[in-house]
Amino acid sequence: MSETPTPVQALILWRLLGRQGTALNSEIAPKKAERDALLRAGFLAVEREGRSSRLTVTDKGWNWAGDHLRDPLPPTMRVLQDWLTRLHHHLAASGATLAEFVGPAPEPTAPAPAKPRRAPAKPRRAPTPKAPRRSRPPSAPDPGEIRTRIERAYLACTAGRRARGVRLSALRAALPDLDRATVDAGLAAILRGDPTIRLTRIGDPKALDAAERAAAFDPAGEPFHEIWIQA
Repeated sequence: MSETPTPVQALILWRLLGRQGTALNSEIAPKKAERDALLRAGFLAVEREGRSSRLTVTDKGWNWAGDHLRDPLPPTMRVLQDWLTRLHHHLAASGATLAEFVGPAPEPTAPAPAKPRRAPAKPRRAPTPKAPRRSRPPSAPDPGEIRTRIERAYLACTAGRRARGVRLSALRAALPDLDRATVDAGLAAILRGDPTIRLTRIGDPKALDAAERAAAFDPAGEPFHEIWIQA
């Protein structure tokens, strides 16, 4: 295929992007020829998952989608065409990216192992009740894991591009399952010596709204507002 997907191939990308960029092949059920064409052109990545295959939009696919929201679709998809056009105007007016609007895909969860069948147990006398054990509080995420999550959220905000400033308000929004203290711990570790990431301040108060001031990382009275990950 050419570097421009056909309208039918574009529909496969839009379905996947509507699911935050990834889904099982059995959920999307694209025609094999169209799916394979997107794979050969580098717009999709495919990996085996259970009895199906997982389709994931690549950085190239995200970049194409962000630049072609108004491309024509089949006539039967007029409603989707109109919504994508409205989305194009919204992103152009707000300055946000398609990846920021869609948000990062949730982490895949491993299926629970099947429990072996057991023969029916013989009735037993009820045991003497014991005092309930206190459950242990969940352990804090590993620092390396937090570093990885921060980078992944950053790339989601920039559609896979590096060396771009991302407001900490957007970064925190891309990590909804991590509390503020956990994210701040990861940012503090970065300040202590990660040469590939830097935090910067925005000195002009007019360039900051209330949400960005609230999201700032302030370890020593001088708040940081943006994060940069170098190429």
